[in-house]
Amino acid sequence: MPISSLAPHESMELHEALNFKTLCLAKSKLMQGLVFDRDLKALLQKDVEQSIQAIAELQALYAKAPFLAAVPASRPDPIIN
Repeated sequence: MPISSLAPHESMELHEALNFKTLCLAKSKLMQGLVFDRDLKALLQKDVEQSIQAIAELQALYAKAPFLAAVPASRPDPIIN
């Protein structure tokens, strides 16, 4: 049976996993600029490539998350002061 949407708890867990992988990607890319060892730099590059692939897969699942809410017809006036 194909899954048409995710349950609310699955959506939240997916959101957390996506945030975590995004943070891991940013950290690995940042550390690449600080590392001078070739083997470690190659390992970080491999992690970056795998993280990009994992994020793309998670984003495909994220489209099934029921986060969409109806936009209200009337909105409150903004508070300026």
